[in-house]
Amino acid sequence: MASNELIRIQKIIADAGIASRRKAEELIQKGLVKVNGKTVTLGDKANPKKDEIIVQGRKLNSSAKSKKYYVMLHKPRGYITTMSDERDRKCVAELIKDFPTRLYPVGRLDRESEGLLLMTNDGAFANEIIHPSHHVAKTYRVTVHPRISEEQLTALTKGVLVDGRLSSPAGIKVLAQERERTVLEIILEEGRNRQIRKMCEAVGLEVARLKRTAIGPIKLGMLQPGKYRELTPQEMKALANARKKAESRKEETR
Repeated sequence: MASNELIRIQKIIADAGIASRRKAEELIQKGLVKVNGKTVTLGDKANPKKDEIIVQGRKLNSSAKSKKYYVMLHKPRGYITTMSDERDRKCVAELIKDFPTRLYPVGRLDRESEGLLLMTNDGAFANEIIHPSHHVAKTYRVTVHPRISEEQLTALTKGVLVDGRLSSPAGIKVLAQERERTVLEIILEEGRNRQIRKMCEAVGLEVARLKRTAIGPIKLGMLQPGKYRELTPQEMKALANARKKAESRKEETR
């Protein structure tokens, strides 16, 4: 970055790991951000190398790029995928400790879902994982009621209408079948809000349990609910390679 380059203030705050860009915008709108002693408004810009930026009364230190953290969390059921909640519900932020900066969830898992959730203070990394154009596949173990039929299985595989739009084809494998339930493995490359639950509802199935087991090559493994760990360098490399391959496949189909 050039020494005189101006950047939107919400991006400066997000890059420093203080808050997500959306949360930073909320702080600006509430008048909680100042630059050189002046309260800023949404759309204002600053130079993080020269200007004094105060966020909620605390000086933002942008002289050195903050360390980036990449963490996998096993989100338990009953937690919402936010950093705080006005209704005092349990949030994933309560589970992540021992880091000098706040980490933010990469994408979402709804309150009653569980499993692998990535957390980071790297906004660019988060966007690469969740943006549909990057096609990073997510794998889920899903228990549905009642027992799935061949017609329902075919419909889910080909795609069904979700909120007025046809869902992308899904990779589906039957893992177990009983008289009144079926356990499925579902692989999706898109990630709309409550998508699997809505897909199943569209074909007459009820989701009893939904667990994300992998994001690209990153697997939840034996990590226990409520526990977390940093991604290894090997996992980060594997994830980067998976994104590159997905981009190559996308280019080939154009």
